[in-house]
Amino acid sequence: MDPSLTGRNAGLDTLRALAIVLVFTNHYILFVSGGPTFGWFGEIGWTGVDLFFALSGYLIGNQILGGIRRQQGTGGECFSLARFYARRLLRTLPNFYVVLALYALWPYFRGNLVLPPLWKFLTFTQNIALVPGTAFSHAWSLCVEEQFYFLLPAVALAIAACRRSLLLAWLTVAGALLAGMAIRSYLWTHHVGPEEQGGFNYYTLIYYSSLCRFDELVAGVALALLKNHHAGIWTRITSFGNWTLAAGAALLALTWTLFLEDHYGYAMTVVGYPMLGLSFSLLLVAALSPGSLLQRLRVPGAASIALWSYAIYLTHKTLCVLLRAPLQDAGWGPDSWQAIVLMSAASILAGWLLHLLVETPFMKLRDRFVPGNFSRPAAPAGAVA
Repeated sequence: MDPSLTGRNAGLDTLRALAIVLVFTNHYILFVSGGPTFGWFGEIGWTGVDLFFALSGYLIGNQILGGIRRQQGTGGECFSLARFYARRLLRTLPNFYVVLALYALWPYFRGNLVLPPLWKFLTFTQNIALVPGTAFSHAWSLCVEEQFYFLLPAVALAIAACRRSLLLAWLTVAGALLAGMAIRSYLWTHHVGPEEQGGFNYYTLIYYSSLCRFDELVAGVALALLKNHHAGIWTRITSFGNWTLAAGAALLALTWTLFLEDHYGYAMTVVGYPMLGLSFSLLLVAALSPGSLLQRLRVPGAASIALWSYAIYLTHKTLCVLLRAPLQDAGWGPDSWQAIVLMSAASILAGWLLHLLVETPFMKLRDRFVPGNFSRPAAPAGAVA
């Protein structure tokens, strides 16, 4: 289907597709090949999660802040928290529960890995004190997002009810980013240190922690705040989309280089994540800029990969681990192009099936029974938020 017919933004699709490719390559070298199969790209692929965070922060922030602004401007229907939460959960829970059921009910699917208690997944607290190497460990990022989504609307409504709410909103954004840096600084200094870089404490206390990993989500919300409350500034910066694309790419290249040199060091632990947030925010501005190269460029297959990216994210890791042994027995080691192609194709196929059989029906039910705030016309299934 032509993406132009679905109301999708080609630039956002490209970024979302890039995010899942980054995550796939990183998980592949960590859990399948055990070596530098994709070179530096695979080593830095963990930042694909941060790109997902930035995208989600902007898209969800734009929904909430745009809804509140419309409410304030018209004095009409109030922004419904219940409706927002219901729509959000119908978007994320069905896929998540199906994959969680596979881990819980089918021992072969989780291999010899220990599955954390189910209540941690059901309450989206699995990322708290997460032990690396447990089954379905990559669900930690979903926990961070869901915790953020539950908190953000309430905070936004509370700020909107205050005097000088716009100033308070920007102070909250700045305070959140500074708090994240301060928390990471304290944890690194007191619980990680130079001798435990990349060790258990780093991942459990910092990498998986919601308090340490919301920088890109906040950066995305800051973009939504700029768009909804500073229209003149937003129009000016989006008129220079190719310049923001160049600036974002240059800053991202620098940030990636510094992370590759010292991923677990103090400096990058403290300031590296805000640097990623700024880099991805600039790329998001480029994707949202009319006529920019990133918005006009339609990468073949990117729209489909973006559409299935959530389902691919949930399934690809274990699927590739399970395929490793039979492909190895067939003479195709994990570094061979045959294994890479087959595992990539299997991951896309599994994501497509999960999207088709689970996600799409629930999205249709959502649009039918839980209309969006302010009774806006239902978007086509899978359209950008």
